[in-house]
Amino acid sequence: MAFIIAIILAAVIPSQDIIQASIENFNNIESYSVTLRSRSDDSNEEMRYYYKKPGFMRMEFIKPYKGAVLVYNQSKNEVRLRPFGFFKFFILTLSPDNSLIKSSKGHRVDESDIGALLKAVKKLQSNGKTDVSGEEKVGDKTAVVVSIKGEKDFTVNGIHRYILWLEKNMILPLKVSAYDIQGALIEEVMMDDLQINIGITEDFFDL
Repeated sequence: MAFIIAIILAAVIPSQDIIQASIENFNNIESYSVTLRSRSDDSNEEMRYYYKKPGFMRMEFIKPYKGAVLVYNQSKNEVRLRPFGFFKFFILTLSPDNSLIKSSKGHRVDESDIGALLKAVKKLQSNGKTDVSGEEKVGDKTAVVVSIKGEKDFTVNGIHRYILWLEKNMILPLKVSAYDIQGALIEEVMMDDLQINIGITEDFFDL
């Protein structure tokens, strides 16, 4: 059955075009919110994430650092961090490349949105192979499973292969796994409760 679905999907959206379709759908979004749950060998992280174009981001941490809040303003190119939920007046102003606020895998705040992910996937695809393998359930949603693997030893930020679960209608990621050139899992990220065009204002990204 999955093989038949893969053939149908390939006829509707060629594998090379499905990532471009995802990028175009993201480009038509003004804002979104999502619960991010990431896991790797050495960490498990969970946060509520908000994004508004052209580059406003807000992270409300659940695990670890419960209660911490971080916002990024692209126009100012600065991050504001409230590290303690119980101490609301203690706020740090930092550069987005500060190691203090990079994720456990080195991701920068200003490169944490879905658009940045798809840009990296597209770069890997430019010197790699794309396969659509069918559909799977991610929670209560149906997702198209897409694999992008670099040719030979080609990597992007140390990643040799991505597997994405793209929501069937929006063609936006619900889940992504990244692997190194040895095939070992670098990180898996779940994107739960994705809501788009949620009407948030710029004030929401202030601390």
